[in-house]
Amino acid sequence: MHKRLDGKVAIVTGGARGIGEAIVRLFVKHGAKVVIADIDEAAGEALAASLGPHSVAFVRCDVSVEEDVERAVDRAVSRHGRLDVFCNNAGILGRQTRAAKSILSFDAAEFDRVLRVNALGTALGLKHAGRAMVPRRQGSIVSVASVAGVLGGLGPHAYTASKHAIVGLTKNAACELGAHGVRVNCVSPFGVATPMLINAWRQGHDADAADDMEEVVRGLATLKGSTLRPRDIAEAVLFLASDDSRYVSGHNLVVDGGVTTSRNMIGL
Repeated sequence: MHKRLDGKVAIVTGGARGIGEAIVRLFVKHGAKVVIADIDEAAGEALAASLGPHSVAFVRCDVSVEEDVERAVDRAVSRHGRLDVFCNNAGILGRQTRAAKSILSFDAAEFDRVLRVNALGTALGLKHAGRAMVPRRQGSIVSVASVAGVLGGLGPHAYTASKHAIVGLTKNAACELGAHGVRVNCVSPFGVATPMLINAWRQGHDADAADDMEEVVRGLATLKGSTLRPRDIAEAVLFLASDDSRYVSGHNLVVDGGVTTSRNMIGL
């Protein structure tokens, strides 16, 4: 198998579980040395141990705390001598209750909490990954956004605002860092049935609806015959992280089965 990240050094925030875990596993499969940066120490340490200390290390990191993000980057550089790929994957969904979804019951504290992790966390990742990559005039930064950053009505207001922010930060950072040979892109998934999303879904739906979330996603997608899984998002991140996308920057790669681009309103 051609290893698309052979010899490269990567950091994956929120890499202990869910989509982040799928990204870590795929990066390792393709030859990368990976640092998992996550607040879940037990899951992060266990994943690192299962994949081997030579290939994977864990560092505790709250992406809303700048010192933590800087320490994660310093750990990768001190351990491997450089940083080639940084994946801003860490994020939170926020409350999914009916009240939380209404602008009429807007909660400023909830908005601040979600934006601090999703938007500020991404900005801090861009800052410190960029500082490590600019002197070498190469590198790839990939952030995980959402279809909620493309189309309204796909998430609560705080979450939607945070994901729009990630798409905007991607475009702006690509303008600046591209002059130094560093590419910046993002991936926008539709609903992936990770434990985090299923638990959040249960806040606003009954248990049976939560258990059928994959079926709901399949029903909304224009593309039929496939079920969106964490590996699909990891493959998109891998493409943007690797040299296969060496002339792609400032791009938002939407992985949604056509949800945000087409609705069959006339029975085609």
